[in-house]
Amino acid sequence: MRARDLLADFPTVTLDTAVIDAARLLADQDLPGLIVVDDSGLPASILPGTQVLRLAVPGYCQDDPALARVVDEAHADALLASMTGRTVREALPTRARELPVTDSQATALELAALMARTHSPLVAIVDGDRLLGAVTLQALMDGLLAQ
Repeated sequence: MRARDLLADFPTVTLDTAVIDAARLLADQDLPGLIVVDDSGLPASILPGTQVLRLAVPGYCQDDPALARVVDEAHADALLASMTGRTVREALPTRARELPVTDSQATALELAALMARTHSPLVAIVDGDRLLGAVTLQALMDGLLAQ
């Protein structure tokens, strides 16, 4: 089984996409993450949904999860408001990391290793200078379990 066998069209966002729009795309299409593309349409980053969510959670709650328990529901419901005006660029990790991108010939084991190594729920599949789509963790697991 190769990446081409598990490949699916996948929506993309740019660095300047509003985070709230990225969050809506994640929720509306039930996606595990997003492919962030550069001006040429090639992957610049993979943005797991948890990184989008990170922008909505106050830093003090991330640093000390016990504090999240003391925030009342009225304030907790306002979490998404903190994402207003922010861009996908702000959701990306500050340190450069390995980009989960491969070609359509990658094997299932190569895909699994790449996902595991990069902690990414999806891998962008590129052919030369063109983004073909992505292989998600779900598609990979479904393909492996069907054998």
